[in-house]
Amino acid sequence: MSEKTVGIIGGGAWGTGIAQALARGGHKVEIWALEEDVVASINNEHENKRFLPGFKLEPSITCSNDIWQVAFGKEFIFVASPSIFLASTLEKINTVPNIVDGSTVIAALTKGFVPSKSGPKLILETIESALPEVYKDCTVYVAGPSHAEEVAMGKITGLVAASLNPKNSIRVRELLKVPGLMVFSSFDIIGTQICAAAKNVVAAVYGAMDAIAETSDIVGDNTESLLLAAGLNEIQTLGFAMGATHAETFTSVSGVGDLDVTCKSKYGRNRRFGQDIVKTDMLSRFKDIDDLIANVGKIGYLPEGAIACKYVHEIAQKKDLKLPLCNALYKVLNKESTVEDMVKELLNL
Repeated sequence: MSEKTVGIIGGGAWGTGIAQALARGGHKVEIWALEEDVVASINNEHENKRFLPGFKLEPSITCSNDIWQVAFGKEFIFVASPSIFLASTLEKINTVPNIVDGSTVIAALTKGFVPSKSGPKLILETIESALPEVYKDCTVYVAGPSHAEEVAMGKITGLVAASLNPKNSIRVRELLKVPGLMVFSSFDIIGTQICAAAKNVVAAVYGAMDAIAETSDIVGDNTESLLLAAGLNEIQTLGFAMGATHAETFTSVSGVGDLDVTCKSKYGRNRRFGQDIVKTDMLSRFKDIDDLIANVGKIGYLPEGAIACKYVHEIAQKKDLKLPLCNALYKVLNKESTVEDMVKELLNL
């Protein structure tokens, strides 16, 4: 593929990792970041010292805090801002000419749910509501087992580009055909988004179990595999209740693949969060799940699973779904039970 112009909206680890992969593949990439230090370190030192330290970025990657400039004239835009700021961020670019006329292909990297008065919304639904009508059913969701650190290193990574618009799915797939990335197309936008959001909830429970296993006589590798399988079942239950269309979504890289790496990788923030609940009594700093989410910046890293857990619980109650693993974590985060109670409940002790 010839050189394309790409804008990345969000200068976090994942957006930076994708920027590095695209630049390595010969594309011209510009990142929008809110933080002045991120802009300075990427432009002057070719490193995102705040969110992806230790990885030398391609010199061709530039960064700006002018979101209009980053969006203007780009053939592709990847949205990588945190879910909580998604709608307000996109409202800043929905009058850019190439977005007004729909000539820019827009793909999402953001994971999780977006709160609204009518309940949790999915990422693409939120994006398309904030953009001109021309983007209805035309945006693309990119997900898979893809820690930013390994993507930045160029290690082989599988991704899914899901869209109701097959042409745009193929366009994003071809754009991402760069060294280190293998990309597959999918029509199952809901299933892919649910996998990307809910796996973080499972990974937090997995991390807690992993910490307990270090000193437990009854929790081990077998137990953790049991947990992973149970978590996948819950993700699939939630996915179909939300409108997922393909069973294979849950057995593909976007399902079991992403769940596996999120639970087991040393880079997993949600696994680390679960470990910290056990090892450092992290939750003692917060009075309930709402207080945790409101003050999540105090943790020092972003455990998306803690936020997603609130919304998975809300959806499960509304749709009368039995999600024992997700529900058990919710009760721990909301100070309704302890980790010890969670273990006993999940393992029928």
